[in-house]
Amino acid sequence: MESILYFLFWAGFIFIMMRFGCGAQVMGHGKSGATRDEPSGSATDVRWTAPKTDTDPVCGITVQTRNSKSAVHDGHVYYFCSRECRERFEAAPASYLATTDAVIPDMREQADG
Repeated sequence: MESILYFLFWAGFIFIMMRFGCGAQVMGHGKSGATRDEPSGSATDVRWTAPKTDTDPVCGITVQTRNSKSAVHDGHVYYFCSRECRERFEAAPASYLATTDAVIPDMREQADG
């Protein structure tokens, strides 16, 4: 009889902890307000798509953006042929951007909700 009470005590304790304590997320309280069926944004959200190729501002080589290194400077993404070119650019971006007259294309598209 004592072992049954011991078992029931620990089973109840674990249930309470799972329901209200440290494991409460397992039972799902649903306090976030969003469900999995609802989209996270509106239909007017803008999604940025990288171009297939771009020019390395350091050495001028055309690179495939999918496999290249990248860096963000002044709100623009720049792609590089190697880690060394990216490090040179990050050390002095103004010196490489002043010599380029490249037009940065607007690669935004409307997101499908």
